Amino acid sequence: MSAPQASLLADAPASAFQQDPASRSAPVMAHHAAQPACFHCGQPVTAGQALSEDIDGHRRVFCCGGCQTLARTLHSAGFAHLYGDEARFARPIDGAARRESEPVWAAYDTPELRSQFVRPLDGGRAEITLAPENIRCAACAWLIEQHLGHLPGVESTIANVATRRVVVRWREAEQTVSGLLAALADIGYVAWPFEVSRSDQADRRARRSLLMRMAVAMLGMMQVMMYAWPIYTHETTIDPGMLQLMRWTSLALTLPVVFYSASPIFSGAWRSLRQRHMGMDVPVALGVAAGFAASAVATARGVGEVYFDSVTMFVAFLLAARYLELRVRQASRSGAEMLARQLPATCERLGADGAASERIPVARLRQGDRIRVRAGEIIPADGTIVTGASELDESMLTGESRPVHRGVGDMALAGCYNTASPLEISVDRVGAGTRLAEIVAVLDRALAEKPRLAALADRVAGWFVATLLALAALTGAVWALWIDPSRALLVTVAVLVVSCPCALSLATPAALAAAGAALSRRGLLLTRSHALETLARVTDVVLDKTGTLTEGCFALTGQRTLGGMPAGECLALAAAMEAGSEHPIGRALVGAAGQAGVDAGGRQVAAVSNVPGQGVQAEIGGKRFRMGRAAFVAEIGKASAEVPVREADATQIPGATQVWLGAEEGVLAVFELSDKARESTPQLLEALRRQGARCHLVSGDSVETVQWWASHFAMANARGAVSPEGKREYVAQLQREGAVVLAVGDGINDAPVLAQAQVSIAIGSGAPLAQAGADAVLTHGNVAEIAQAISLARRTRRVVRQNLGWAFFYNVVAIPLAATGFVTAWMAGIGMSVSSLLVVANAWRLLRAGRNGV
Repeated sequence: MSAPQASLLADAPASAFQQDPASRSAPVMAHHAAQPACFHCGQPVTAGQALSEDIDGHRRVFCCGGCQTLARTLHSAGFAHLYGDEARFARPIDGAARRESEPVWAAYDTPELRSQFVRPLDGGRAEITLAPENIRCAACAWLIEQHLGHLPGVESTIANVATRRVVVRWREAEQTVSGLLAALADIGYVAWPFEVSRSDQADRRARRSLLMRMAVAMLGMMQVMMYAWPIYTHETTIDPGMLQLMRWTSLALTLPVVFYSASPIFSGAWRSLRQRHMGMDVPVALGVAAGFAASAVATARGVGEVYFDSVTMFVAFLLAARYLELRVRQASRSGAEMLARQLPATCERLGADGAASERIPVARLRQGDRIRVRAGEIIPADGTIVTGASELDESMLTGESRPVHRGVGDMALAGCYNTASPLEISVDRVGAGTRLAEIVAVLDRALAEKPRLAALADRVAGWFVATLLALAALTGAVWALWIDPSRALLVTVAVLVVSCPCALSLATPAALAAAGAALSRRGLLLTRSHALETLARVTDVVLDKTGTLTEGCFALTGQRTLGGMPAGECLALAAAMEAGSEHPIGRALVGAAGQAGVDAGGRQVAAVSNVPGQGVQAEIGGKRFRMGRAAFVAEIGKASAEVPVREADATQIPGATQVWLGAEEGVLAVFELSDKARESTPQLLEALRRQGARCHLVSGDSVETVQWWASHFAMANARGAVSPEGKREYVAQLQREGAVVLAVGDGINDAPVLAQAQVSIAIGSGAPLAQAGADAVLTHGNVAEIAQAISLARRTRRVVRQNLGWAFFYNVVAIPLAATGFVTAWMAGIGMSVSSLLVVANAWRLLRAGRNGV
């Protein structure tokens, strides 16, 4: 069950999702032990509402007419044995669960969703794939097929237990999608339309096509080997007529292998030749074609060697290797499609009064709409929370595995999963304007570019293939003229087949793609093709302070009381005076009070007035209070506050902002607010030091502030009061000294330094992802992933070198062996396939690093 579709009915009562009674806990069963249980669904039945019927010679009790009818139908069809000692089926959906589900079903009849899920057929017919939640056995499949098959307009129903999918064809004028879903609910199956994305359909078609071609090749190989083996072992004892018949049979069996199974090889070779590019399909196609043509001529003439077994075996093993390579490539694809599929099909839109609601397709949402997202649902659009608070799982967008708290005024992003409580959200961005769409656009841009290393590998592979063709021609000529003309063709085919340029033109980009996918799963999106390659060579990391190593917002970092009032009471007063404030300082004080568990409510705050540039004044409990600058607060006191002001004047952190609180009796407290270090900053710096990278803190903040933070982080290289141009010159100086620089910033005021560095990473919260000019974007605040990215990039470099080293070693050994006749064509086919599998499997290890850590 996919998360978007599961979320459609997540708010329904538990009775709508009745599970197998065998899975219920013992305490629950014990609680209902005194009540009879429904024979069909296992629900407790009250004495006054029970229905009963004799089935299979026993009196059975049912909770409703639906369960009674289903049990009778299953028994008459011969499925009564499936009940056993426990009920195994769900009960029909009715009551409140049905009333809440009906708007969801009706939404699938709208044009927007019909075009997404319903496949039109000829003659006014349509087809849809449904995904029932609790289909478990053959009886379930039979029941669904029988029930839907009797509906008006339904022509066919096929229920597949293995895939848990139901394909229905019907006449559109006589039936609706909502009617099909309601009919399934009548027999206890919660279902929804199932859509396979275009890329999934293309992937599935590619896999199916390759599997079919591989199956034909494998079958042809086995059959041809049955005829080849007697020729190898007892050729002299076989009757010539029978021998010729076996060759003609082998030719007939090889035809589908060459013209069907190997057709992608020939298509790829022809495409390469038309583009004047020597791809790796060219020598393979020449080898297959030459071997088959020579064998066919020898069979027709009745004289000469045939190589049908070698041709079929080579094609079969090559297709097997390509199938595994295809699976790796599809698994290594970036998370863009997976992210895009997170959006639900429908959502609940609230009316202008906030009370009435309707279930509509997400495609109808507009900016300014107000929606309700219940617990267990996916947020369909970017918006601002206006009512409620909950924990949101943002892992699909940010890589953060733990749910984060979001409340009124916070952003809620499309694709996030609401784990705890209902939320009401005002829609800000929909469709292509959402952060989810921006991530997909960034990934698409990265995938559209070819990394420099992969482009170089393609060029080298072209020269390699051209050299190989020349070597094969020379080998054939030498064997034909001076060594053994009868073996010349076989040796030439072996030379063409045994080579393995795939480590250059296949395994290298596979490794880069696998590493890119692993990083995207950790929340780091590569937006430039060279980023991964350059990250592996980084020697120096230039880091901004605000928004990179620190949170980039005010936080309460110190508090001192200067009067008789307790510290908690002072913080509560400050939070009460700033309640509802949009000022960063006010929000920081309110947030600090909440984190400290201080109750700021219950106080009657009156006569609130803001004095621009000075502070705020208010009356609480009939007393006047001021908060803000020291002089402004001191003016309210009856006595001079100069002494306590001087005593508290020194700040713990250079550049911190002091906020004073006072009443008529004098100054009460001083709050110190400053930027706060990210939790993951120490991990980042420690990991970079272990990797041997030099860390530089370069910021526009004052020299004293930057030096304090550098000391706090134990960074030896720091420079403050640096302009954007100065940061760029700082990086340029490092580069003149031979450094490969990684620059990390928020992507706005750091644009010059990000552009100057060889590779750059922008913190995703600093600028819209679609406008980020950096080479990579970190979509969350866990900056420790930057060090993990460098580690994975270096591991990728090692994998690529291993692949290239293996390719060089293999070709140096295999090609001379083939040219000297020690490796036959079928051995060459196996060798090339095994070589391909080795380099692809080596690249696959990088994809696992994204799941298990580097």
